Amino acid sequence: MEYLHTMVRVSDLEQSLHFYCNLLGMEEVSRRDSEKGRFTLVFLCAPGDRDSAHANKSPMLELTWNWDPEEYTGGRNFGHLAYRVENIYELCQHLQDNGVTINRPPRDGRMAFVRSPDGISIELLQKGDALEPQEPWASMENTGTW
Repeated sequence: MEYLHTMVRVSDLEQSLHFYCNLLGMEEVSRRDSEKGRFTLVFLCAPGDRDSAHANKSPMLELTWNWDPEEYTGGRNFGHLAYRVENIYELCQHLQDNGVTINRPPRDGRMAFVRSPDGISIELLQKGDALEPQEPWASMENTGTW
């Protein structure tokens, strides 16, 4: 068995690409529009997975955008996406500076949760050992749910 991708439906493709690519740092690998099916598929990868994504088509995140508006609720019903990051504090600060709520701050220097524009829960995990606790993260309260 080999992990290939996780698919999430998005309601606004441009807003989602801004979140995943511009803010989280993921890269677009491929895109396919289906005129007949009235949808667009965009496959993304984390920078550290670039070679594997191009060679093996995995591991990737598939964004599915249905052209006809639909309401998606309960973004947590499948769990969450998880990404290992180089510096959890720097990424959380970058996300927060760009209007993203840090739902579960990285108080422990190891783990944080945010949500995508469609309410998909995203777990961020510090690469290697946990960083030393730092303010403002160490005393920051949870916000909302993740």
